[in-house]
Amino acid sequence: MSDAILVNRDGPIATVILNNPDKRNALTKAAWSQLAVTMQQLSAVDDLRCIMLRGAGSEAFSAGADISEFPQVRANAAQAENYGEAVDGAIRAMLDCRHPTIAMILGACTGGALAIACACDLRICGESARFGVPINRLGHALAYPEMKVVLSVVSRAVALEALLEGRLLDARESERRGLVNRAVADSKLEEEAYATAQRIAKGAPLAARANKRFVRRLDDTSGLSPKEMSEGYALCDSEDYKEGVRAFFAKEKPAFKGR
Repeated sequence: MSDAILVNRDGPIATVILNNPDKRNALTKAAWSQLAVTMQQLSAVDDLRCIMLRGAGSEAFSAGADISEFPQVRANAAQAENYGEAVDGAIRAMLDCRHPTIAMILGACTGGALAIACACDLRICGESARFGVPINRLGHALAYPEMKVVLSVVSRAVALEALLEGRLLDARESERRGLVNRAVADSKLEEEAYATAQRIAKGAPLAARANKRFVRRLDDTSGLSPKEMSEGYALCDSEDYKEGVRAFFAKEKPAFKGR
């Protein structure tokens, strides 16, 4: 499964491709682990500005976990917990990634793939997109790490509706209920998603990384320390801040260096 996760690089933007189109880009246990390693490696690349996640082909973002291997690798509670560690590792690697992430979604985005999408910072989908977690048909519940990341995006009511009914939400309903940032025609999806990535890439990378980190930190209900409060202003000592202010007054486009 060395090609289960592919990476393409175009300047400051990297594209991560879930690559199993014959099974609607379902992920094996090995693929979950590979996704974690891929996101950790990309996070360490200083000159990246944005990461796009997408499925191979045009039928699905991903159908989630590859159920066909469950009898071998997820047949009981002990195996399921071990499998869940691989899924959790991928989700955490995505959440911890320094760079802004976008999920570009065509077709099915179901099961564990919904957690992947929710772990991204932005979600943009085509009108063919369908979202849900119909695991009630398999007789088990959504594990805590996946539940937590889904609840970071949608309300408790939406999450329970998807889980208890097992129905799929279409693109427009998902947009209306806050699951995706934008829903566009399938023919416009790639253009819209990469235009979004370009807008992100033109911004100050240190600011983008700080904004991501601050949002994550505020998920923790414990109080902020004085040091953490000061971090909100620390970038005013950066070269990028000085360049941004200079360019504003000069009515020029800033040239951010990430310093």
